[in-house]
Amino acid sequence: MCTAMKFNQCVLQDTPGSHNENRVWKWHIQDPASQRLTWNKPPKSVLVIKKIRDASLLQPFKELCIFLTEVKNMIVYVEKKVLEDPAISGDENFGAITKKFCTFREDLDDISNRVDFIICLGGDGTLLYASSLFQESVPPVMAFHLGSLGFLTPFKFDTYQSQVTQIIEGNAAIVLRSRLKVRVMKENWEKKARVDEKGIILTNGDIESSRKAMQYQVLNEVVVDRGPSSYLSNVDLFLDGHLITTVQGDGVIVSTPTGSTAYAVAAGASMIHPNVPAIMITPICPHSLSFRPIVVPAGVELKIMLSCDARNTAWVSFDGRKRQEICHGDSITITTSCFPVPSICFRDPVNDWFESLAQCLHWNVRKKQNYLSSEDEEF
Repeated sequence: MCTAMKFNQCVLQDTPGSHNENRVWKWHIQDPASQRLTWNKPPKSVLVIKKIRDASLLQPFKELCIFLTEVKNMIVYVEKKVLEDPAISGDENFGAITKKFCTFREDLDDISNRVDFIICLGGDGTLLYASSLFQESVPPVMAFHLGSLGFLTPFKFDTYQSQVTQIIEGNAAIVLRSRLKVRVMKENWEKKARVDEKGIILTNGDIESSRKAMQYQVLNEVVVDRGPSSYLSNVDLFLDGHLITTVQGDGVIVSTPTGSTAYAVAAGASMIHPNVPAIMITPICPHSLSFRPIVVPAGVELKIMLSCDARNTAWVSFDGRKRQEICHGDSITITTSCFPVPSICFRDPVNDWFESLAQCLHWNVRKKQNYLSSEDEEF
């Protein structure tokens, strides 16, 4: 798969008169609608992601899989735990179809080079889950709105056959949703065992430290909060190695433009179109009247650490998952990932986004002001 797209460029152009002194720089701004899905060769395999044990999705899931295998002759990948659902494993009529599936297990099987595109059935969480399965390049994702909110799922399932056919033919616009590359360094303090003269192991020896690194790809946001503690969160925030502020409050959200319409907007942040290259920093209930959300350029490196005088530890989660405790000496490094999520559009990136704002968040919904007649103007 490849995407045809323009980039922002600064080009030196000649103006009428054609002398060097008449040459000027002009910006060519990328048109979001220019990002198109094109296939180097026809897609042969598809990953179908379904919300686990959701009875309302059983019939759409079965219909889609039958269509993909029987009509489109595609190789269908399905997570093993999806097929362990009694409502699916106990269906004898559907059993002949499931035998044709290729199965995998999260965190155990690597399918990154086997899948041409992804179809999600459910809500926004299915798209976030699809992103978490791919730590590098992500296949294009087609998301059907079969969940509760559906901000990231623009397709309706009623006409799935014609819509899936269009995708297979490469007739679609896409939006490249940037992700965050997050690296967590954990400072592990362990006691060094000592052995006495009789060979008995003693555990009250010297303390040694070792560092453990974990890496994540995050589509929505990284949330650092105070966890179960009643004390304020107290974490230092660095940008490109420079301390810019200390967050004192319930925590801080570092989000992508895609995540700006999730937890961040509930915490008072602005909503940013996913085509804008940026990282958002939003405090959660800061104990300061002047701490406002800010937007920094994509590509900067952020680092979050517990302040040396913090009264308690902090907790961090990544798109609402992998929650873990952050202690003194630990660090969280965040920057823009080189591996975005190509999200297939129903129409185009701009119209889809404003449609989601209106339908899901009821953006700027207000009763219309009454018309003022000429007689009313006199009073």
